[in-house]
Amino acid sequence: QVQLVESGGGLVQAGGSLRLSCAASGRTFSGRAMGWFRQTPGKEREFVAAISWSGGSTDYTNSVKGRFTISRDNTKNTVYLQMNSLKPEDTASYYCAACRYSSGSYYSQNYDYWGQGTQVTVSS
Repeated sequence: QVQLVESGGGLVQAGGSLRLSCAASGRTFSGRAMGWFRQTPGKEREFVAAISWSGGSTDYTNSVKGRFTISRDNTKNTVYLQMNSLKPEDTASYYCAACRYSSGSYYSQNYDYWGQGTQVTVSS
């Protein structure tokens, strides 16, 4: 069974930090770029960050550049999203996803495995 399991969400005050983790089964993870997306009710799922299979290439949506860092540990089949200087507008359900390709993508249709999501709430 292919699985992605996120953890690390929660409630934090503005300016605080959270670290999300996504543990993947080996078949899901191997050779694939990984991404983080987020979604709020009534809105489209939004790209947040992606990292290539090697970890040598990362990309971020403009609103999180300089605040969020995506990383991965291929020995643990885990991808992380370190979120600093959180803002109320970062409040969303965050999803990790496995890309079809070894390099990342902005487009959700290029990701074929998804986690169940973890809620991040930032209070003002």
